[in-house]
Amino acid sequence: QVQLVESGGGLVHPGEALTLSCAASGFTFNTYAIQWHRQAPGKERELVAGISSNGNGNNLYADSVKGRFTIARDNSKNTAFLQMSSLRPAYSAVYYCMAIMARSAYWGQGTQVTVSA
Repeated sequence: QVQLVESGGGLVHPGEALTLSCAASGFTFNTYAIQWHRQAPGKERELVAGISSNGNGNNLYADSVKGRFTIARDNSKNTAFLQMSSLRPAYSAVYYCMAIMARSAYWGQGTQVTVSA
């Protein structure tokens, strides 16, 4: 069956870095674009970053994370990544990986990122 499994979340201090991973299985990973979204308590889920199916071209970033986050993927390992640096408390949220192609979309279960002093 289709699975997207996020990992790498945790508790970090402001200014520190963290890399999230999204391991995919059960579908043809290299035909799907990948997006990372996040949802903080009491807030709507928001798009953080996106990368095309082959990883070429311009990646997409929310204005709030430009220059701090980098999205990447390794199609040989069916895995996507979100490298986060200079983390702020406002970035605390559950981070979700989503695979999307046309009208087909799959979500992971999310991984918690908490940025606190």
